[in-house]
Amino acid sequence: MKAYERLLKYVKVYTTSDESSETHPTTKRQFDLANILVEEMKEIGLQDCKVDEHCYVYGVIPATKGYENKASIGLIAHMDTAPAANGKNVKPQIIENYDGGDIILKGNNSMLSPKKFPHLKNLKGKTIITTDGTSLLGADDKAGIAEILTACETIINENIPHGKICVGFTPDEEVGLGAHLFDVKNFGADFAYTIDGGEEGEISYENFNAAAAEVNIHGVSVHPGSAKNTMINATNVAIEFNSMLPSCERPEHTEGYEGFYYLDSFNGNTEHASLKYILRDHNKEKFENRKSTMQLIEKLLNEKYGEGTVRVTLKDQYKNMVELIKPCMHLIDNATDAMKGLGVTPIIEPIRGGTDGATLSYMGLPCPNLGTGGHAFHGEFEHIAVESMDICTEIIIEILKRYANQ
Repeated sequence: MKAYERLLKYVKVYTTSDESSETHPTTKRQFDLANILVEEMKEIGLQDCKVDEHCYVYGVIPATKGYENKASIGLIAHMDTAPAANGKNVKPQIIENYDGGDIILKGNNSMLSPKKFPHLKNLKGKTIITTDGTSLLGADDKAGIAEILTACETIINENIPHGKICVGFTPDEEVGLGAHLFDVKNFGADFAYTIDGGEEGEISYENFNAAAAEVNIHGVSVHPGSAKNTMINATNVAIEFNSMLPSCERPEHTEGYEGFYYLDSFNGNTEHASLKYILRDHNKEKFENRKSTMQLIEKLLNEKYGEGTVRVTLKDQYKNMVELIKPCMHLIDNATDAMKGLGVTPIIEPIRGGTDGATLSYMGLPCPNLGTGGHAFHGEFEHIAVESMDICTEIIIEILKRYANQ
């Protein structure tokens, strides 16, 4: 079976996660795909296939005889889709021999256009899978699942020599919980790759350091007619707090290695206001400075309005995995060599976000991220080329071959 055929099957299974849920997984519907995958893995020829009580799927291809001493390589993708867009009743469109122009998404007559997505010009002549405009596609990360299993099927069917291959599929990646209950010890891999990136050729082993900041402001409410020198309007203090952060360091003004302060929500009245931020930076020192800046503003405003007016609560979320990948640069070297051997130019870029691989790296499993070939994730314009999926599948196979020969 081709990778795109698997993708078309998987995207029709509703697996959206829920960031407000306190269960693991956050939605039981993720088990629907997990159970399908376990059966498919068994049919392909993987062994020890199972889904655990938290919806983590595991399976293994034992090493070829004589290759037992080679490094064990893990391949990991996630089953959930982002709650940012509708993930139910996905109706893919298949555009063969794409002409390079606008694509009408027939479910709502919106338009996937190269004017908005310039990379589409590079997909001219290829077969593109899009949404119908009423949902996301789910290539993030069902394309990764499809490519992993297609690579595994090829390895088995063509008797390609290999070391131990460990396969894992996670729930809840889109809500930041994908790797939290992953059983690294029993997974059995020495090193791993998540297949959860964008364009084919993409390799990422740097991600943001991340923290959440909640700012609570307590005001003093009195009748506005007699408010002079007495009222403290919490909403105005909240606006003042936000204005003291550098406006040029917001997500809409940053790229590459530039970090940011992102005001995600703002609620308030005279008595109380709350601001919720996420803080991001690749550089550890700059990241710590961002947290210190929040605390400095807290101090200054409390000096101005009275102690206890402003309270900042900071919570670290995840760390940059780069320091844990540097001692294992063979992961990057083998991936880049595999790509070059297939005529693909490696694209090494920092992840402007998080990844299961970062969490797994800190759990003892070094795990950079590779592209799936997809574009415009998390919305109605999500799309992927069939040929890109084929290339990403070949990249996985070539990486496994290289580890078998080292």
